Amino acid sequence: MNIYTVDYVAGAQSAQGVAIVIDVFRAFSVACYAFANGAERIIPVGDVDDALRLRDAIPAAVLVGERGGKKLDGFDHGNSPTEIQAADVAGKTLIHTTHAGTQGLVNASNATHVLTGAFVNASATIRYVQSITPRTVTLVRMGLQAECNSDEDDLCAEYLRCLLTGDAFDVAAIKPTLRASQFSDRFFDPQQPWAPQSDFDFCLDVDRFDFALRAQRSHDGELSLTQIPI
Repeated sequence: MNIYTVDYVAGAQSAQGVAIVIDVFRAFSVACYAFANGAERIIPVGDVDDALRLRDAIPAAVLVGERGGKKLDGFDHGNSPTEIQAADVAGKTLIHTTHAGTQGLVNASNATHVLTGAFVNASATIRYVQSITPRTVTLVRMGLQAECNSDEDDLCAEYLRCLLTGDAFDVAAIKPTLRASQFSDRFFDPQQPWAPQSDFDFCLDVDRFDFALRAQRSHDGELSLTQIPI
């Protein structure tokens, strides 16, 4: 198996084989918690205006999204697992747009399979990858606002790589390592209430979920996340 690591939107566009698009803080952690809270479907969207147009076409849909970490005007919820766990999303369609993660999903059009990457379902994701025995896996680190590398996505990519190769990885070190990271500061800053401390804990609850999330396009081109129990 060939394993490549790439970054940002350009990396997603170049991804071959199975692409695992990584966004730990917080897009793909949020997606897992939404499904666990009963969401029926998640539609990842790159553009805010496209998300609003989709909501007009699906009136009962729930808008979830952020730019700069903050909930978007007119949206129902921000990109927060704490918020999504408390929200009434059971049986509903979520339209989800973020600064980094969803941009990667919509741009990974050259991959044969597109999966989300996060700590909360990392092992399940790799079990699914191993079940389809791909020749190539591309780890796509979306980083901070899809513009610079971030410690959490880099570390998650390394964890996923170790799960694929069987190399040792110190799972117990994930949380203390990232607590010391500047990329976690927002969760402990009272001036940033849109990023509560509980989000830090929820995003780093390693292997909490036993399902992978795959992004697939319908015949009309609409992208949706599908939950795959593993």
